[in-house]
Amino acid sequence: MAHALITGGAGFIGSHLAEKLLAQGDQVTVIDNLSTGRFENIAHLVGEPDFHFAIEDIRHAAVMDRLVSECDLIYHLAAAVGVFAIVHSPIDTIEINVGGTEIVLKTARRYRKKVLIASTSEVYGKGVKVPFNEDDDRILGATTKSRWSYAASKALDEFLALAYHKAVGLPVTIFRLFNTVGPRQVGNYGMVVPRFVQWAMAGEPIQVYGDGEQSRCFANVYDVVDAITLLGHNESTTGEVFNIGTNYEVTIRELAETVRARVNSDSEIVYIPYEQAYEAGFEDMRRRVPDIAKIKAVLGWKPSTPLETTIDQIVAFFDNGAA
Repeated sequence: MAHALITGGAGFIGSHLAEKLLAQGDQVTVIDNLSTGRFENIAHLVGEPDFHFAIEDIRHAAVMDRLVSECDLIYHLAAAVGVFAIVHSPIDTIEINVGGTEIVLKTARRYRKKVLIASTSEVYGKGVKVPFNEDDDRILGATTKSRWSYAASKALDEFLALAYHKAVGLPVTIFRLFNTVGPRQVGNYGMVVPRFVQWAMAGEPIQVYGDGEQSRCFANVYDVVDAITLLGHNESTTGEVFNIGTNYEVTIRELAETVRARVNSDSEIVYIPYEQAYEAGFEDMRRRVPDIAKIKAVLGWKPSTPLETTIDQIVAFFDNGAA
C-alpha cells in the first residue's frame, strides 16, 4: 500500500484518480484550493479511513512540506485549466502553473519522493505533424496571444521537472493529457463536451466555435486514470514523457451532432466566431491527435471506451442533479 498525494485532487481528473487509488488499497491525501476543483467531487470520500484532504494552495510551502513528508509519491495535477481561464486570467495561469510546480519539485527533492507531473497536449502548439509524438518539435504562437501562455507555462514545468531528474536524480514522470472527458467535468471553464450535453438536454442552441471543422480526440476519464496509475507504479517510466489520450478523431461539428443524437435533442447547432467567444485574434488548432505508441509499448495501455459511452455517462451525471 502506497500513500499518494494528489495536488488538484478535488478537480475532475484528480477526484477520479483519488477513487481509483483508494480502490487499489492506497492511502490518498488531496490538496486543492477549490479555484477550479469542487469539494462536491470528493465529499463522498470524506470519512474513509485512508482518505485525507487539505483545502489549501500548493504554493503554501509549509503545508506542502508536511504533506510531501508524509506521502510516498505525488500526482501533481493542480493547474490553471480551461481556455476561458487561460484567456481571461493569464497572470494566474502563469503563476499557478510555474510557481506551484516549483514548490512541488523543491519539496519532493527534500524528501526524495517520486513525482508524476500532469502536462498537456497544448505544449504541441500549432504543430501540423499529426499524430503528435512525445519527441516532436513544438510551434507556439506569439507572446502577444494569451492563449499560448498556458502551453509555455506547462512546457516550463516539463523542463524544470526533467532538470530535477537529470541534475539531482529526482524520480519524475511527465504525462501529457489530451482532451479528457467524463462525469464530474463541468463546462464552466470552456470544456466543450459538458457544455454541449447541458445545452442539448435543455433544448438550447449548441454553440460551436469557429467553423466546427477543427478536430479533437476525447478520452474517457476512467481510461485516463488507469494510465496515470500504471505510470505511478512503474519504475521504468522515470525521466520519461508520455502522451495519454485516444487517437479516435472527431470534428467539433460531429461532436455536436453526436451529443444531440445521444440526448435525443432537437437543439439547433449554431456557429460562433472565435473573436466573439474568446478574444480578438484568438488562435485555435485544426487537429490535436496523440501518438500513444510509447505508453502502449511500455505499459500495455490503450483506451477502450467509445465516445458515445462517455457522452452517456455525462448525461447520466447531469440527470442525477449535478451542476
